[in-house]
Amino acid sequence: MVRIQLDRPDDVAGALRALGQLVHASVAPQDVLWQVSDPATQDDLFAASEPGLHWPGGHAPAAPWPDGFEALTEAALLHDDTNRFMLLHRLAAKLRNDRRAWQDTLDTDRIQLERLARQVRREIHKMHAFVRFKPVADDHGEQHVAWFEPAHHIVRAAAPFFARRFAAMRWAILTPRTCVAWDGQALQFAPGATRAAAPALALDDGDALWLTYYRSIFNPARVKVAAMQREMPVRYWKNLPEASAITGLLAEAPRRAALMVAEAEQRMAPSPQAVLASRPVRNAPPPVNARTTLDTCQALATRCSQCAHAAHATQTVWGEGPIGAPLMLVGEQPGDREDLEGRPFVGPAGQLLRAALDELHWPAEQLYLTNAVKHFKYEWRGKRRLHKTPGQREAMACQQWLEAEVRAVQPKAIVALGATAARSLLGPDLAVSDHEGLWLHRADGLPVLVVRHPAAILRTDPAMQAALRQRWVEHLRLASKVLQPSLATQEA
Repeated sequence: MVRIQLDRPDDVAGALRALGQLVHASVAPQDVLWQVSDPATQDDLFAASEPGLHWPGGHAPAAPWPDGFEALTEAALLHDDTNRFMLLHRLAAKLRNDRRAWQDTLDTDRIQLERLARQVRREIHKMHAFVRFKPVADDHGEQHVAWFEPAHHIVRAAAPFFARRFAAMRWAILTPRTCVAWDGQALQFAPGATRAAAPALALDDGDALWLTYYRSIFNPARVKVAAMQREMPVRYWKNLPEASAITGLLAEAPRRAALMVAEAEQRMAPSPQAVLASRPVRNAPPPVNARTTLDTCQALATRCSQCAHAAHATQTVWGEGPIGAPLMLVGEQPGDREDLEGRPFVGPAGQLLRAALDELHWPAEQLYLTNAVKHFKYEWRGKRRLHKTPGQREAMACQQWLEAEVRAVQPKAIVALGATAARSLLGPDLAVSDHEGLWLHRADGLPVLVVRHPAAILRTDPAMQAALRQRWVEHLRLASKVLQPSLATQEA
């Protein structure tokens, strides 16, 4: 039985040396006890290890580890899991016997080590984000001191970031595991401390200023509690001054969001009706060459090669409907069925849309249906072609064809079905989730109603589909006023 003694829990260099010696001597992982000396924190993995166990001595040449192994080791060794040494030894022994074992990314030991490494890297990131300094007077003037409670042995790995970030400031970070201080020249490490050694938790003037800033940037309309708690886990809250405001801000979020929406609606000017009334040109007959122009653009689009996936589509799927249609509906891109048949909105999502149009009694002769992207983007899964969301590059390549359709058809208004359509019509920076069911305006004054894409409803939990579909149809109904007066009166 062999005992390996490390100077401290984060002694990465010592652990790597020991691993090299162990695999060189062909010592089996189950014959090794790893012991960590850290009397300040009693972080001893084997405090009651058997007496007389020892490393037989001697020096081994440096192990020729594969690229990536040392980086994985350096992160995983900082984890608090006491099995980390055994996992690393087993993986190192496999690599000693066969370096090709490193290519096996499904090896169970490697998977566990990568999980530990990810957790360590995340903890380092959280330390960088959630350390809060407080000024403390000492014999040398003012020092900024912070208290942090890391879940793993990350202080030495995280400290250089603070030295670079606050190079001109004297600071110290106290933790239960290891403490670190910066004097302007070098980092100094010391054993762990207790909470009593750190500044009091009471809010000072600096904390009050930070709280004011935090409240001012809090957006109640974009609150996602689960996502916030993933990025700011609750275990950090007790040492964060802004945490004292979170509960109240979350409780007020629904009321504030509703108020923001109401104020935004009041500021929206002009209304769609006012825009239509002030632009009589949109009620004028379309130019006599509009159909010729549209047919020419369609022919050019069939030869378009500005995005890579156009070459893999069966055909270009152009818009469908009459010139002069009062309402244009723009979706994302053709699906598998549309690609094969050459018509927009004939697949499952299209059938859901057409059923809604029938329910709304929208006549086909008043509608022009098209997509922002004209070719089917997909990937193979076995023998099936699965939809892939078009990227900004594909949308930009097809924007010329969409704008040609808008100019030729001259609709009174447009319904944007989903994010790709809305951003193609209104700009790439549009936050679609904030504008669902609202009328927005293009630079040319043309009103655009933003709603969900029908495919989004089909992807929803079946138990929620009926309610979501009803809400979606009600959003579509807002465009009824654009159609013939009799229909608008009927919908009213």
